[in-house]
Amino acid sequence: MTSGPAPRAPRHSARATRSAGQRMRSALLDHASVLFRARGLSDVAVADIAAAADAFPSQVTYYFGTKEALFVEAACRDLLHAARAAEEAAHAARDRHDYFRALVESVMQTDALGVFVEAMTLARRRGDLQPLIARTVERLQDEGLRAYAGEMKARGWKSRQDPALVARRFWTVAIGVTIEGHATGRPAGLLIADMMALLENPPSTGAAPVPLRAVTGGGEPDDQASDPASSDPASKDQP
Repeated sequence: MTSGPAPRAPRHSARATRSAGQRMRSALLDHASVLFRARGLSDVAVADIAAAADAFPSQVTYYFGTKEALFVEAACRDLLHAARAAEEAAHAARDRHDYFRALVESVMQTDALGVFVEAMTLARRRGDLQPLIARTVERLQDEGLRAYAGEMKARGWKSRQDPALVARRFWTVAIGVTIEGHATGRPAGLLIADMMALLENPPSTGAAPVPLRAVTGGGEPDDQASDPASSDPASKDQP
């Protein structure tokens, strides 16, 4: 007596399994993010994350491999979310100066950028984590360019600098100011003032900033005429 082929699992069963896996992975990211922000990487155990997400420790390693990989992915995801929120906050700005101030305040007042800097530091010695950092930086810069170019077109703004360089400079400056500020304990208000000053007074050499490969998300500073500090009237907002 010959036996036929083994019955295949119903498609809806496979979809349900994938959906449950996606929900669990998302829950682990959500709870890990909260724990990492509150206590830092070193003071959070895999068992803590699993307990918070009502999961097993083995599920953390199944979906992410290591606690460090989970930390980096959570940091990258949170910064992309923060960048998107900054874009939304800046969209209602009246002019270009207010647009960049809204971007800066939104980005610098969240701890997402500081955690991302920690993730970048961690990835420095972990080659397996570097691709995710690189993709996040590229996405932040791409989305920043998209947002800024869209605002320029919609509002008739003029700029003497390539919008792509403006987007890159925004995130390069944001990361640099964050590193210095966190290392010296400076409050968010001073970091915002520092960043605005740097964005309003970019290098006058015309040379492109060194690509920090660090993100594009919410916004980017306008060129040297992006703010009222510009001395070129032709570069100011056009109605």
